[in-house]
Amino acid sequence: MESPATALTFRDATDADVDALVELIESAYRGDASRAGWTTEADILEGQRTDPEGVLEVIKSPDSRLLTVEQDGAMVACCQLEHRGEYAYFGMFAVRPTLQGGGVGKAVIAEAERQARAIWGVTEMHMTVISVRDDLIAWYERRGYRRTGRMTPFPYGDERFGLPQRDDLQFELLVKPLT
Repeated sequence: MESPATALTFRDATDADVDALVELIESAYRGDASRAGWTTEADILEGQRTDPEGVLEVIKSPDSRLLTVEQDGAMVACCQLEHRGEYAYFGMFAVRPTLQGGGVGKAVIAEAERQARAIWGVTEMHMTVISVRDDLIAWYERRGYRRTGRMTPFPYGDERFGLPQRDDLQFELLVKPLT
């Protein structure tokens, strides 16, 4: 039996992918559909996770790539890679909720790290995670990321990032050396 992570194809997103990417990202993090997977933020944030303008901005940015991941012709995951000098930033990571826990995420992050090293020659990958997401942070730690304790505030009042359901949200920087 094939694992869910087999036969994944990776490509750069295009303008034509915007609507499907927004739907994928929203399904992984917001609303009842996200509860089918373990990455849901539905209990801490309502509203949107992203929008077509935000996705298109990543696609169009000269220092950024939005990797689209397909399996059997269907979009199953995505992630942003942004070149920031000595390191790459990893974000906008989403795996279809019904495929979470089957190895797709591990395969995507490994490929993102490989591409960041190969294309930009960076030595570190950085990401920010909402600090109360202990399960998600633990998953990244198992992939070699370390907590830095460096926090940035959550953008309360900016509905483009969602509607917070609690008042203690902040982002923590996680870092992994790429050797």
